[in-house]
Amino acid sequence: MGRPALLQLGRLLRHPGQTARALTFILRFAGGTRGEKTRRLTEPSAHDDDLRTLAYQLMDAADLQRGRLTGISLKGEDLVDADQVAQQISLDTAREARLVAEAAMDRIRDKFGQGIIGPAAVIRRAS
Repeated sequence: MGRPALLQLGRLLRHPGQTARALTFILRFAGGTRGEKTRRLTEPSAHDDDLRTLAYQLMDAADLQRGRLTGISLKGEDLVDADQVAQQISLDTAREARLVAEAAMDRIRDKFGQGIIGPAAVIRRAS
């Protein structure tokens, strides 16, 4: 699971004005076996940085070894309206700049199409 999948999840949450309180990491293995791991966010969010940080923690916790992994999914859980989430003032100027850039990228994607995720990004099923 790379950046494109995370960017899509964040955008899919932000576009209708939702935030997630938790993420579920779903692994599918050859033979039909499936594993899930869910973790809660410290506060509800739909921002790429917050989702990425928790997704990487979930991947590390999965402790994947060489196996016959056929699919990885990330799902937002316990969704709430973004209007119901308090917006905290931050003194982290770097984070604030990333949030402004994130909003600008959302507007660009709205204008030019959802397929714009990154340079030469391709999303396809694992074979």
